[in-house]
Amino acid sequence: MNVWKEFEYDVISTVTSVPSLVFVDAATGKVVCRNGLLVVRTTLKGLEFPWGAKPFAEVVAGPLLRNNRQAADSGSLEGHYVGVYFSAHWCPPCRSLTRVLVESYRAIKESGQKFEIVFVSADRQIHTHTHTHSDCWWVVLCPYAGLRSRSNRIPTLILLDAEGHMITRQGRVEVLNDPGCLLFPWHPRAVLELSETNAVQLHEGPCLVLFVEEGELEPAKELVQPVALKLMAASKAKDEEMPLLFFVAGEDDMTDSLRDYTNLPEAAPLLTILDMSARAKYVRDVEEITQDVVDQFVSDFLDEKLKPEPI
Repeated sequence: MNVWKEFEYDVISTVTSVPSLVFVDAATGKVVCRNGLLVVRTTLKGLEFPWGAKPFAEVVAGPLLRNNRQAADSGSLEGHYVGVYFSAHWCPPCRSLTRVLVESYRAIKESGQKFEIVFVSADRQIHTHTHTHSDCWWVVLCPYAGLRSRSNRIPTLILLDAEGHMITRQGRVEVLNDPGCLLFPWHPRAVLELSETNAVQLHEGPCLVLFVEEGELEPAKELVQPVALKLMAASKAKDEEMPLLFFVAGEDDMTDSLRDYTNLPEAAPLLTILDMSARAKYVRDVEEITQDVVDQFVSDFLDEKLKPEPI
């Protein structure tokens, strides 16, 4: 894949609304900063241009503030899993997620695992977010602008490992899908079963969705998983994000709504790649879907050999 093909995939998966400002390294075609409008507004002097990613420890270096207004040293996060929680008092979905997250945080701590949450407020005044999170034990980031510019969606929960490397951007989905925290720290799974709580990920970038009949979800996962794992390993080796997410979908209201929205036939099994942000779909119409068929379909998509149909 050449530089500008990589650029196209990165930008298409980044831009979900207009206006958007994305900073790109012209030499490599890699996205340096996805939230250009936000960082320009919050860092008017442009001293950190082009606002590329920084190690988490560097971003939070210095004092943090606990909900009781007591200062905490950022070094206290060392050796812990860290959830970076972007939220705001005025956001109803944030308040709903916070209630669930409080219980998840308590359950994880009581299980003996080292876990802390750093709250990054989108509120304008400190008393608002400290009041909002008065029943939480996590720390509030100070100063606030350093990480606010890294996310323009709330609520967002990003999970980091003990070395500060990202585990997942989809902490919100994981918390809602795993109330008992049995899968913590929520390492990415190769293939997901499409549900109402994780359907938001369909808008994060291109997604392969294999539609099957009721009762065929587990065999479908087994069919797709080797292809997904191979792509996951290749992306990890390059220190890149997955260019494609993998789902299997059964017969339910969620699936019916998705088929209607994307104007897909009722056939099952049906192998598709959906790119919501580009409003494009790719459909592989074959009599039998095998692992080789899925593998070739993915390869052809990544090599831009498939012709898109409009959604």
